[in-house]
Amino acid sequence: MHLIPSQLDKTVTALRTLLPLEFPADALLRRFFRENPKFGVHDRAFVAETTFGILRHRLFLEHIIDSATPRSLLLAYLVRFQGVDLNQLKGWASESEIKWLSSITAIKMDAQPMAIQAEFPEWLIEKLRHSMNDADILKLGLSLQNPAPLDLRVNTFLTKREHVLDTLLKDGIQAEAMSISPCGIRLHEKPAINRHPLFLSGKIEVQDEGSQLMGYLLAPRRGEMVVDFCAGAGGKTLLLGTLMHSKGRLYAFEVNEKRLNNLKPRLKRSGLSNVHIQRITNENDIKVKRLSRKIDRVLVDAPCSGFGTLRRNPDLKWRQSPQSIAELRKKQAAILSAAAALLKPGGRLVYVTCSFLSEENQEIVEEFVSKNPDFNFLNCSELMTEQGIAVNTGKYLQLSPYEHQTDGFFAAALERNNI
Repeated sequence: MHLIPSQLDKTVTALRTLLPLEFPADALLRRFFRENPKFGVHDRAFVAETTFGILRHRLFLEHIIDSATPRSLLLAYLVRFQGVDLNQLKGWASESEIKWLSSITAIKMDAQPMAIQAEFPEWLIEKLRHSMNDADILKLGLSLQNPAPLDLRVNTFLTKREHVLDTLLKDGIQAEAMSISPCGIRLHEKPAINRHPLFLSGKIEVQDEGSQLMGYLLAPRRGEMVVDFCAGAGGKTLLLGTLMHSKGRLYAFEVNEKRLNNLKPRLKRSGLSNVHIQRITNENDIKVKRLSRKIDRVLVDAPCSGFGTLRRNPDLKWRQSPQSIAELRKKQAAILSAAAALLKPGGRLVYVTCSFLSEENQEIVEEFVSKNPDFNFLNCSELMTEQGIAVNTGKYLQLSPYEHQTDGFFAAALERNNI
């Protein structure tokens, strides 16, 4: 790694802005770049990759540093995790810093406490122990310390995956078809894909492979009435519309107006005409209630801790807490109940989170089914087999970065009985 002193200075300044993480790290970093418009492309890339790398390994770094500051965190990260030679730091780091840094490479990771190795706060490890053993928790923690790859979803309403692969390869972008998602492509590097003609023409979208699989689990058919209950910026909505071949009616419900505004240009590019964007005030909005028992399929991508996205959002470890999880549980239960009321008899609901915590996942759906005997579970592995997708995690779909190389998605599939 070639170090440029000015980039190191900028990274220290950026870390001062990010810590103590009162807001999402990606939003803080975007604001930092807006306030420093003279930064070049390489400067921005170095600052972004390095700050997020530090956040991924923050527990270990703070554990080995007597008094952690943005500067000491940066130095320790470069030497320990980027393999930077101490000679490269001479001239920027002081002699006392160089002396201290020479000792940190010898620190044995496997001698550290479980929380430090896994990069999970203690309270999170305790919660994970409800459904996982320590070996699996450690495997999960280590896998979430790696940066996520750049995944694309091919808009099969407009083009074929083979055509997109050929075009990318001709343009010098190394890519391969995903092993699980039928419409997915994984890039080997991270080019500015949002400037590529394929993206601008709506033929590709950026979407994690795990997120793509949720659409196939719901498996909407052309001509059906379908609801994406928590549509967000619409990644899953657009896939559902594509699977419906733009036939039928697909409602995209969302409470956050900013997210829906991000969906509008994506929808325009997609070529889909069956998506109806609807902003709602909450899960009990009249726009929701008027569709009671009229809907064939409902996707509930519930608001959650987001711990399954730690590869992309490492700051969530410090921005969530046992209290925030308890508040989310109430919201998840309320949203699931309201969304389930939309289903016709024989209709399918898929409940999704990007979390590994059983209290956001299994406990929510099992409690709902115990109170609503007109709903029963469908086996997710069987549903995926029906779609020609080989991913067998049993009754529930639980994806993980170390086993499936995806974000950590959970899904349960429910059906309303014909009574």
